[in-house]
Amino acid sequence: MHRPRQHLNIPTEIVRTVVAIAETGSLSKAGERLGLSQPAISSQVKRLQSLVGGALFVRTANGTTTTELGKVAVQQARRILEANDQLLRLGGNHEGPQPLRLGMSTMLAEEFLKLHPADVLADVLVHADMSPIVIRGLIDGYIDIAFVYSNPSLENEDEVTIAAEADERSVWVRSRDFVLRPGAPIPILAWPGDDWMIRTLTKHNISYKIVFRSPNHQLRLEAARAGYGLTACPEWMIPSSLISAKDYYLPELPVQKRLLCVRPGSRAAARRRWCSGCPACSSAAPSRCVRRATCSPVSSRCGGIGQ
Repeated sequence: MHRPRQHLNIPTEIVRTVVAIAETGSLSKAGERLGLSQPAISSQVKRLQSLVGGALFVRTANGTTTTELGKVAVQQARRILEANDQLLRLGGNHEGPQPLRLGMSTMLAEEFLKLHPADVLADVLVHADMSPIVIRGLIDGYIDIAFVYSNPSLENEDEVTIAAEADERSVWVRSRDFVLRPGAPIPILAWPGDDWMIRTLTKHNISYKIVFRSPNHQLRLEAARAGYGLTACPEWMIPSSLISAKDYYLPELPVQKRLLCVRPGSRAAARRRWCSGCPACSSAAPSRCVRRATCSPVSSRCGGIGQ
């Protein structure tokens, strides 16, 4: 008797987990997003890896990244989830056009929300995170427009267009009563992947130690207010409770590039709308594209944001 062919199926939950890991760059963050424990996340990844025949992720100093096989798997996983969502829409769920996916730095999220009331954001999905994670989302296709700082991950990327850029001056900040003990290393309040302060101090052979590390900009400012150490901040963003540190032992920080980045094919009207409404941007340079010039001229108020 002929035995019917048994088809292998990948549960949607596992597919969603793989996409969440790719978007967050972390198994633990993916677990938080999905409400799953890290052992459960690891088990799902191992199951999918056994089905596709290879490793999908690798751990690096900057978090969990996809392998070459993983990149292909994530692309296919997104298609599966999109097909799943389209089927659900047949039943009346998720009606209306898909929202514009806007990525930005946590550093400017508070200012952005102050400038844009809820009704303006009705058709927008805002993803706030560190610049490298937002850039990864832009590259992987789950973010349409991003306001970020320049990052090495963009240097050889062919699928992202830099629509506008602007220089931004950052300065050292500290509490008013902070005093560095003679001969002591400079206490630094850093963020994951920090290359502004650390690179500058290393270049000038200045002794330092990291005493606080967080991706949350407000938490770093709170640590500075408490007198734990020094951190870097855009000059225009210094809160009244802190001061620009001009101590003789501090080298000048390099000027950073704020970038407005888009994926080719993103909706032009929406792009122009957010180009002209970007908070805290000024005097962007003319369009400069990493790929091919597919962007319309942007407002002089734009430059991109993010840490």
